[in-house]
Amino acid sequence: MDSNSSRASRGALPATFRALKHRNFRLFFGGQLISVTGTWMQSVALSWLVYRLTGSSLLLGTVGFASQIPVFLVAPVGGAVADRYDRQRIVIGTQTASMLLAFLLAWLTLGGRVEVWHILVLATLLGVANAFDIPARQSFLVEMVGKDDLMNAIALNSSMFNGARIVGPAVAGVLVAVIGEGWCFFANGVSYIAVIVGLAMMRVSRRGRTPPRGSPLAQIVEGFRFVGRTRPIRVILLLLGLVSLVGMPYTVLMPIFADRILHGGARGLGILMSATGVGALLAALALASRTGVRGLGRFVAYSCGGFGAALVLFAVSRSFWLSTAVLLPVGFCMMLQMASSNTLIQTMVPDALRGRVMSLYSMMFMGMAPFGAFLGGALADRLGAPLTVALGGVACIGGAGWFGLHLPKIRVEARRLIVAQALTGGEPAEAVTAGVAKE
Repeated sequence: MDSNSSRASRGALPATFRALKHRNFRLFFGGQLISVTGTWMQSVALSWLVYRLTGSSLLLGTVGFASQIPVFLVAPVGGAVADRYDRQRIVIGTQTASMLLAFLLAWLTLGGRVEVWHILVLATLLGVANAFDIPARQSFLVEMVGKDDLMNAIALNSSMFNGARIVGPAVAGVLVAVIGEGWCFFANGVSYIAVIVGLAMMRVSRRGRTPPRGSPLAQIVEGFRFVGRTRPIRVILLLLGLVSLVGMPYTVLMPIFADRILHGGARGLGILMSATGVGALLAALALASRTGVRGLGRFVAYSCGGFGAALVLFAVSRSFWLSTAVLLPVGFCMMLQMASSNTLIQTMVPDALRGRVMSLYSMMFMGMAPFGAFLGGALADRLGAPLTVALGGVACIGGAGWFGLHLPKIRVEARRLIVAQALTGGEPAEAVTAGVAKE
């Protein structure tokens, strides 16, 4: 990257969109906006397809488990790969694999051949691709924009993701009702072309990143050890894992709320999912307007508590439009916690360990979700979807209280980590861990 041209153009864009001054990030942002819209279309259509074929909340949870358990199991390997090899090429490869899987799912569905076991196998393969994609893509952001605009890039990436969440489910709800799920899967496959072309057009300056030494297993263990002895990152990841386990299953159970409880059908499912996206988009834009990390720890605690409280309200509502309104703060708080956690971790981690630490972030945020999806589906079969979601909300409120109690203890250490990365450029992991990762 040309730092002089970056500084010269710093005032050309509002602060909220400053990361877009980087050509590479503009290419990434535009391609991802199209691709993620397709991904959300597929997500909603796939949930509805499973529900239509089986009518089972347990199988809804099982499909969610199959799509995300590979992230928990394989992400550490994906993180080690992201730290050793070209992240740009890794992301191109994972996006291409996801495109081929979407086309295969479309072919099976449009041909009337699709069965539940097809969905489970394809969901598992997509999860494997995501296990390599997420650590590489998250750690690739800093190569696109540099450290100065990293927080803004994370927030804009989140806003793009959730802007697509507004459009994708709404379009999917209409398409599913009118022409069926298969065309949503086909549209998702086509949408990957945009992001693959954008990635291929990037000109990324290789900043002399030294591949980690030792065996692949030793590199994975090094990432776990760094997180284990770095209390601020460890506490943030534990809270994120709790929310993914007990709070996020509400998304898996959404078809049941849309159909049996709120009587909205496939179109109602699209509206409910889009409402969550609106709230998340507002949170991401609010974070994008910030220029520093001060106060993000409090954001994590408050947003986790707010997320839990909003889930309880959603669980007790029996009005479609009231439930839609309640999902706005659900999405807002969820995104505020996720993006704030991501930003704090990325400002504390050395570049040499970025891929491996972000793989653990992936494990906690997405990798715990399959256990939550399976648990949520099983509990919903016995207790009902509303009570299952309400219990998850109460657990999130408890987690927020636990994090709030730890916050004063970890704040000083977190500041030292952030300053150390700013002074060293994030390279010498050994110096940072030796100096500030003590209990």
